[in-house]
Amino acid sequence: MEHKLYRSDDNRLICGVCAGLGEYFDIDPTIIRLVFAVLSVFGGSGIGLYILAVFIIPKRS
Repeated sequence: MEHKLYRSDDNRLICGVCAGLGEYFDIDPTIIRLVFAVLSVFGGSGIGLYILAVFIIPKRS
């Protein structure tokens, strides 16, 4: 079975990046959201990574 990384439409809060990563890695999207939040608080890199992922990861069509 081939996995493809897409932004999710089902479990999205903002743009679906965390939900898409959760589906791809088969983990709860809340864990990924927490990682982005921690990265945002400690250094601010989480915000930049999230915005970059919005433009790089395609939306499921």
